[in-house]
Amino acid sequence: MSNIPDPSLTNLALGMVSTQSYPAIVGTADMMLKSAGVTLVGFEKTGAGHCTAIVRGKIADVRLAVQAGAETAEQFGQLVSTSVIPRPLANLEVILPISSRMGNLLNLSYSLLKGQAVGLLETKGFPAMVGAADMMLKSAEVHLAGYETIGAGLCTAIVRGNVADVAVAIEAGMYEAERIGDFHSLMIVPRPLDDMELVLPLHSCWINQPQPVRLPLNLKEKELVEIPNLEPAVYQELDY
Repeated sequence: MSNIPDPSLTNLALGMVSTQSYPAIVGTADMMLKSAGVTLVGFEKTGAGHCTAIVRGKIADVRLAVQAGAETAEQFGQLVSTSVIPRPLANLEVILPISSRMGNLLNLSYSLLKGQAVGLLETKGFPAMVGAADMMLKSAEVHLAGYETIGAGLCTAIVRGNVADVAVAIEAGMYEAERIGDFHSLMIVPRPLDDMELVLPLHSCWINQPQPVRLPLNLKEKELVEIPNLEPAVYQELDY
């Protein structure tokens, strides 16, 4: 990710909410986006399971979004900290990842899963996540979009599909994760907004890459004919 500031985000207030779970930060960010007119810059993962949702917008909107996000994270029992900075200085904008979008525009423009509900299931340990993902795929009509690791052994499988199928899959995956190892948390986002689509992990197999125009390979070479060097015509006016 480039730290070159996005002009559309600079000079705006900065809001941050931190949790200790990836599904929790996704659910928190979803609530922040839907409660106020803010832009989701992305998620900053700092290790040991800590994730921070970063939003920009007008100060009033940012305060509303951070309050809504904090309340949501508290409901999950995962709130770590919050912060609102009304006017970040230019030095902050250049050095820290607070003003350049972290997402991949291809995820939004060419995603084959865009608009589908999102289900996130987090485990402590990779085997439990793999087993849970396998069970989710076998129990409902969902697709494994990708996965995320945030340290402290926390792994999250991310599935997409219609809301009913995602709910069935997440429940089945939770029981399988508990059977194998340590289930940690879950989240379902029925209607992710475009800002969320940009930052959610998406495997390249779900991105419809634009294809170059194919030209015919068997081109017949035409015979070149030499054009004689003709003298230019001379116009002369005649006297009558």
